[in-house]
Amino acid sequence: MKVGVVRFPGSCDEVDALLAAERVGDAGLLWHGDRDLQDVDAVVIPGGFSYGDYLRAGAIARFSPVMESVDVGLRFVCRQVECEVVNAATPFTRACAEGERLSIPVKHTTGRYHPPAGLDPAQVVLRYAPGHNPNGSEQDIAGVVNPAGNVFGLMPHPEHASDPLSGSTDGLKVFASMREHVETAALVA
Repeated sequence: MKVGVVRFPGSCDEVDALLAAERVGDAGLLWHGDRDLQDVDAVVIPGGFSYGDYLRAGAIARFSPVMESVDVGLRFVCRQVECEVVNAATPFTRACAEGERLSIPVKHTTGRYHPPAGLDPAQVVLRYAPGHNPNGSEQDIAGVVNPAGNVFGLMPHPEHASDPLSGSTDGLKVFASMREHVETAALVA
């Protein structure tokens, strides 16, 4: 599997995502201005502030009354959380068992998820385990896939749980799942 990790000016998590992807396959950086995806099998858009921290996310918006419902604590949260796999039948969780708990860090200020009306329950992939919801995310949702199942959005950072020195390697299961999915698809094609 070949993974492309997108790098934006000023972003800070692309190197960690690249290292995590390299642990399970071939990986390289994709510059945000390029149109060529270099024949990658998967694209990772890592966390971190694209275009730098000059005006961090929500720096001015935090003063708006509506922002009171964005994040329960309205403070930066950086800690290890437990996430439960509620859908193991996705390209991002196939190396996991349903009900399995993954220890993955979160680091954000405005990470509270509000699901859209009519969200298919099968789109919910990860939930914060009881007592681990760091931001008041509705229904304890930590990660969802799009209706096609080929895009995974999540607040926890699996790229930061990919090295034993960081305390957990549970994040590698996300990358290993992607590799398994790509390899299986190649066998079928």
